[in-house]
Amino acid sequence: MILDTCFKIVNDPTRFTLLSGSNVSLYGFMCQNDTTYHFFTMKRRPFVVSLATGTWLAALPALAQLRFPNHAVTLVVPNAPGGAIDILARLLEQRLREIWGQPVIVVYKPGAGTVIGTDFVAKSKPPDGHVIGMVITGHMINPSLRKSLPFDTLKDLSGVTLVATSPIVMSARPDLPANTLKEVIALAKKEPGKLTYASPGIGSSMHLAGELLKTTAGIDVLHAPYNGAGQAYPDVFAGRVDLLFDPLFSSLPHIKSGRMKAIAVLSPQRESIAPEIPAAVESLPGYVVQSIFGMVVPHGTPKETIQKIRDDVVAALKVPELKARMAEIALTPVGNQPEEFDAFIRTEIDRWAKVVKASGATAE
Repeated sequence: MILDTCFKIVNDPTRFTLLSGSNVSLYGFMCQNDTTYHFFTMKRRPFVVSLATGTWLAALPALAQLRFPNHAVTLVVPNAPGGAIDILARLLEQRLREIWGQPVIVVYKPGAGTVIGTDFVAKSKPPDGHVIGMVITGHMINPSLRKSLPFDTLKDLSGVTLVATSPIVMSARPDLPANTLKEVIALAKKEPGKLTYASPGIGSSMHLAGELLKTTAGIDVLHAPYNGAGQAYPDVFAGRVDLLFDPLFSSLPHIKSGRMKAIAVLSPQRESIAPEIPAAVESLPGYVVQSIFGMVVPHGTPKETIQKIRDDVVAALKVPELKARMAEIALTPVGNQPEEFDAFIRTEIDRWAKVVKASGATAE
């Protein structure tokens, strides 16, 4: 038999459907470390086609794309371990491994505001879907915030899907003489440049949320960037900083404990996990900022592969256990189409470019 000629056959060999008709289907597989493709009909009459003959050479590259994935998939997280994006990646890792029947390996490549990890994805070869990048809001902010990027956000990457969104909350030190967004705006107008707000760092969605508040409400507040929100919380508790923008799931325990007070969530509506916190749009129409979590692949990845990844991610998002875990950390599943996510990225790049320009913010 053909299998006997392959001394290093893969346990689950990659199989392809090369031709299919009403009378016969032609199948094939390639042995590991072998330069020969082996084909057989439905009646299992095997024959061998050598790459050297060139007979099927033109068709062979397409064969590898007919079955995705055919080996381990790398899921790149452009942040350090911890936080919502890490939790989400781990949840998807488990479900996608079950769906694909292949290992899914989460790799962390933090640095430069997610640029290092995303650059790794953009330059991954071949572009066949086996390297997938997680992206957050900073992916749409970086093109205007950073003078140069090692990749073109729109040309070198293709969107797979917007996986989920997460609410951001504006909180305040307990003794701030303002309890609502209207009162915060009034206080800022009364004392321009005196109020301070903390964020996890320059260029984060939380930083730009503060800058968007300034331009939308016409106020002047000072940004206090931190190297991660963990360092900012104690200063807000102690009253050294007035306001803090951070994900709701991170801030909520401190709000409930009384060490901070909630001012508003920046979602389009109130959040089910904390319905008592008003939405900012109730006082300031149009003021909406959410953390986003999406997936991208290198440009040139076959559309069929991109669609399959998206469809399988959506299937994973529908698993009750995964949905419940996401709800615990205030993640709302989305799962839109690849072309919709590409359009969303373009729109958000334009939106944040205006905010960055108005704020004068830069990052290197």
